Amino acid sequence: MSKVTSKLQVTLPKALADRYRIRPGDEIQWEPAGDVIRVLVPGAAPAAADREQRLRNFEAALRRQAEREARAPRPRIVDGDRGWTREDLYDRGRPR
Repeated sequence: MSKVTSKLQVTLPKALADRYRIRPGDEIQWEPAGDVIRVLVPGAAPAAADREQRLRNFEAALRRQAEREARAPRPRIVDGDRGWTREDLYDRGRPR
């Protein structure tokens, strides 16, 4: 974990600098993102800025997920096949 100095400077861990190819003298951009701060590194693809693009990306992800689920559907569990009944859930820990 990095500490903020009295000059509001932050040290970037070497592993992250190596991973994202950040070198001394590179400029990075700080962007507020709700409850967090996003660091944009040089040469990274810009984030989708407009709402319509984010919605298109989300809908594409939903389509991909539906395709994955269609290829490998989950097995349907019928009462009794799971080794317990609904009543077992209500009777847990109670003296009989």
